[in-house]
Amino acid sequence: MAITVSREDFVMHRIHSLTGVMPVGYYMAQHLTLNTFSIGGPDKFNGVIEFFEGMPKHFLLAMEVLMIWLPLLFHAVYGLFIISRAENNYFTTKYKWSQNRMFFFQRLSGLLVFAFLIVHVCSTTVYKYATGNSEAIKFNAWHDKMHNPVWLLFYVVGIAAASYHLGYGLWNFCIRWGITVTDAAQIRIQKISAVVFVGLTLMGWAALAGFLINKPMDATPKTVPTAMNATLQR
Repeated sequence: MAITVSREDFVMHRIHSLTGVMPVGYYMAQHLTLNTFSIGGPDKFNGVIEFFEGMPKHFLLAMEVLMIWLPLLFHAVYGLFIISRAENNYFTTKYKWSQNRMFFFQRLSGLLVFAFLIVHVCSTTVYKYATGNSEAIKFNAWHDKMHNPVWLLFYVVGIAAASYHLGYGLWNFCIRWGITVTDAAQIRIQKISAVVFVGLTLMGWAALAGFLINKPMDATPKTVPTAMNATLQR
């Protein structure tokens, strides 16, 4: 049975799909890219953190609120509303179209990502601002976390779900905004979505691997012998 969509719903749906790509989707791709600096070791990864932490605090906070948190909050809340109205028929009919499968997994991944982000953001960004301690998001903290099998599995699944949601969100975005009108165009973007999904997933998992293969930074500061120390050591 067809669902009548009001003009307000149509506009809200378009805004929802837009925020999923820009700025939320862009931020996710950029975030995973920078996280791969973990492969280079603690100095490389912490260098990225210190770059952002070196910004004026009010500027960094305003940028995060306006460009990340508010768009993400809207996308998440309205996404839950969309999921509540969804009528999944992939498992209840004999028509196993790929679009039906994508419809189901897009909403399932949305629920997984919603729960994943609550835990992830609260244990990193929120904790950092609440305690004023940026060490919680630096290499050593991530190294310890990824050596906990529960946390590792949590991030492996969370990254895959987020990558799927963004990858196939691009397919939905192109259709909703009239970019892909023909069947051939929709098939092409569906293939691109698969590449985006796999690429982002592997990038995120590579970042996790960086915390596993590299040793944590030595917390003991290294002292350089002074002339007096050198004299005493003789």
